[in-house]
Amino acid sequence: MLTRRALITRGGAAGAAVLFLWPKAAEAETETAGPVLASTKSIPVGGGRIVKGKYVITQPKKGVYRCFSAKCTHQGCTVASVSRGTINCPCHGSRFSASTGAVVNGPAKLPLARKKIKVTKGTISLA
Repeated sequence: MLTRRALITRGGAAGAAVLFLWPKAAEAETETAGPVLASTKSIPVGGGRIVKGKYVITQPKKGVYRCFSAKCTHQGCTVASVSRGTINCPCHGSRFSASTGAVVNGPAKLPLARKKIKVTKGTISLA
């Protein structure tokens, strides 16, 4: 038969374990499932799309998708378009490779930050 003290002690230990492990499980869940950014159909081959003013997703070759920060590395403007193989910043004319994010034309000196993505069942999400 359990004493009242043993019951309280065991219950407290179980409660502490739940409080300790619960946030870790929630973190693991959010790390594996990033937000959906776009459908693959909405990204043209040889072009791209600015998403939420934060990301630029490109499809340099059929079935190959890339994602970069939409923040220009020159002065932080948001890039405005993707055309002719480049991601274009409207503020000072910087252009970046739609395939690698590397600077094609300055004044920017650093490439766009690449973001990890996951392509699943016609959707593109952050990895």
